[in-house]
Amino acid sequence: MSASPRIAFLASNTDAAQRARAELAQRYGDHATDEADILCALGGDGFMLQTLHRHGSAGKPVFGMKLGSIGFLMNQFRDDDLIERLQRAEPAHLRPLEMLALTESGTSTGSLAYNEVSLLRQTRQAAHLRIDLNGQTRIEELIGDGVLVSTPAGSTAYNYSAHGPILPLGSHTLALTPIAPYRPRRWRGAILKADTEVRLQVLDPYKRPVSVTADSHETRDVVEVTIRESREHRVTLLFDPEHNLEERILSEQFVV
Repeated sequence: MSASPRIAFLASNTDAAQRARAELAQRYGDHATDEADILCALGGDGFMLQTLHRHGSAGKPVFGMKLGSIGFLMNQFRDDDLIERLQRAEPAHLRPLEMLALTESGTSTGSLAYNEVSLLRQTRQAAHLRIDLNGQTRIEELIGDGVLVSTPAGSTAYNYSAHGPILPLGSHTLALTPIAPYRPRRWRGAILKADTEVRLQVLDPYKRPVSVTADSHETRDVVEVTIRESREHRVTLLFDPEHNLEERILSEQFVV
């Protein structure tokens, strides 16, 4: 990284984030995303995920600063020493999930997910799902609100709220977690190798419709969803050494 990296400042729509963007751009300069060395995202975790979806393919590292309600993927906001922080920042390399969904109408949609892919019932009727791993059926019928597949970076979010395991960064694992399961009653999910292909089939899609959401991108009335870790896509987040993502994920496991 050069002594004075070219920075592209991106901000959520909140007043605080927009004010911060204007002040930082005036202080450090502002470049177009395709000309920048680093992207600086100002907002919360939701905006960080938007930034990764929109600009992840450019291969630029992203340094986030928290100006939103949730900031697990963000650093603390300060405006006085940004260049020094960028020079000392530690990288975290993340691979998203690739999701391919087939709908009742016969159309297929694909999306990436940096946190999780979740299947949820669309009505009061519980979802009935079959779970195949690498082509082998592991659960003939899961009855409940749904199921999700999470990356390590997303394992402290929705996955953790659904009582799924927290996964260390670099563990090359995924979490497969049921959401309010009714049957099998004792099944609480599984930790999978990252190269596992997960196929989820909706057993009664007309009576018990199901939607799938990859981060914030929703597809309704699905009949089958295939999920795998991407081997082609990778993004780099930058963190202050004292607040790196690996330490945050570890610390989450000792909150009492």
